[in-house]
Amino acid sequence: MAQTASFPQTISSTVRSLDPRDFQIFFLSIFLCYGIYALDWGAEWSKYTTLIGVSLMVQLLGEWIVGNQQSSWKSAVITGLGLCLLLKSSELWVLALAATIAIAGKFLIRYKGKHVFNPGNLGIIAVLLLTDVAWISPGQWGSGFMLLFFFGAAATMVLLKVGRIDTCLSFLITFAALEFSRTVLYLGWGPDVFFHKMCNGSFLLFTFFMITDPVTTPSDGKARIIWSVLIGVLAFVLSHWLYIHAAPIWALIIAAPLTALLDRKFKHSLFQWNR
Repeated sequence: MAQTASFPQTISSTVRSLDPRDFQIFFLSIFLCYGIYALDWGAEWSKYTTLIGVSLMVQLLGEWIVGNQQSSWKSAVITGLGLCLLLKSSELWVLALAATIAIAGKFLIRYKGKHVFNPGNLGIIAVLLLTDVAWISPGQWGSGFMLLFFFGAAATMVLLKVGRIDTCLSFLITFAALEFSRTVLYLGWGPDVFFHKMCNGSFLLFTFFMITDPVTTPSDGKARIIWSVLIGVLAFVLSHWLYIHAAPIWALIIAAPLTALLDRKFKHSLFQWNR
């Protein structure tokens, strides 16, 4: 007599079959609502609509031009939500430009089936360089252990499904070790200063959701660890020696082309989203 699957097993099987991007869209939407209603960002719906809407339109246009039969509209929504959470501007055209460059880069800058740059990262850096009315505001999130737990718990659910927890932890441990050595051991400041820096909302968003993009990270596990450690070191250097604001964002754009080199050195199958 065939055994009927238990309810927990059924739920577990259903969750495993879901597209990880569904989790990302859900959690990023929660984060946006948290910022609007709990942190008093203000309901700038025209800006959020512009970022998400333009991301979707450019994605669908690109798929139509290249004849892609499997739409990645969910990835475009994730990019748009990420821009809503990190990028600030007083001009709608700047936000539209960021979303356009972010998604267009996926189709125009590619190497062996992978786009080179993280879309959200590329869009943010592009408008920071091209305009003087765009910025990143790390302080908008505040900081604290609850925020760290909130981001960490949500992100872990996503990362475990896409197999990129090694990327997140390698970067986080590297950057945290360097920051602790400088802040506490060298400068003699209290651990509370160190934890305040590490619990910044923009930093956590970058750590758990941007650097872990499975399409633009190296395919092999060892290569991802090397790549993440390099980004951690570079972010630390940019922050404390060159005094660059939002250093991890800049470190990622600089290190992105290394993915192609590491993929050549460490052979591994390409990541594919669930369809």
